[in-house]
Amino acid sequence: MIGAAVTFGIQDGLSRFLAEGYGPISVITIRYWFFLLFVLAFSATRPGGLKHVAGTTRPWLQTLRALLLVSQICTALYGFTIVGLVGFQVIFASYPLIIAALSVPFLGERVGWRRWLAITAGFGGVALALDPRGSPFGPQMIIPLLGAIQFAGYAILTRIASRTDSAETSFFWTGMVGAITMSLIAPLAWTPPHGTDWLWMLLLCLFGTAAHFMMIKALDKAEASVLQPFSYFGIATSATIGFVVFDDPVTQAMLTGAAIIIAAGLFTFWRERVRSKPEESGAGTASE
Repeated sequence: MIGAAVTFGIQDGLSRFLAEGYGPISVITIRYWFFLLFVLAFSATRPGGLKHVAGTTRPWLQTLRALLLVSQICTALYGFTIVGLVGFQVIFASYPLIIAALSVPFLGERVGWRRWLAITAGFGGVALALDPRGSPFGPQMIIPLLGAIQFAGYAILTRIASRTDSAETSFFWTGMVGAITMSLIAPLAWTPPHGTDWLWMLLLCLFGTAAHFMMIKALDKAEASVLQPFSYFGIATSATIGFVVFDDPVTQAMLTGAAIIIAAGLFTFWRERVRSKPEESGAGTASE
């Protein structure tokens, strides 16, 4: 999972590099085309083949969650070029807190006072990182917050889909719907890569495929709730690339806010693990 997270972080750096020259739409479209090929090849190797993997009783839900991910990726790449990798990832790190908050009305989950306190503290970290008075970015810092909300919504819909569909089915619909959607949008802003930039694009696609493969293997070995905290390695990798390679500005408020956000996120993961243990043994959760 650490390997997948770091590789996704490198993919963010390559995506920004290419998006600055060709625009987010062209880069995302090519990424999805390559991703679809990987999804089809992977699905064909699963028991029952493509027909079994593609089968779902909730096609509209699968389509909606895939479309939400497409919109989030578009927001992310646009945000990379506007506020930089550092500024985007600092705010985007709040998505686990948004997931925890949304799990109450949409999933019917219980969130105790400790996690609500952590969520509140985390959003305080977001407000600090936004730093409207001293930030060099200005109102455009709302873009990564929008991306975090979109990704949290995607995660909530994925959890709902998991009640009836396998992970392989959701994976298939993610690639299929995403590729079709971007293929329809691409003619509106298509700028094909030229020269050696095709090699960078190929490298981007290979990194994305490798990251997804490592993530799948990790999920085969451990529960998602155990692996999720390690996703912060990807956020840290992406932000480091932004600072070192792209010379993204960093403020004290951003660093302090990021520390609060990540600490709050890790605490919510830990409390979720603690809460799940009494449930598994039949005990109550009133003490949460």
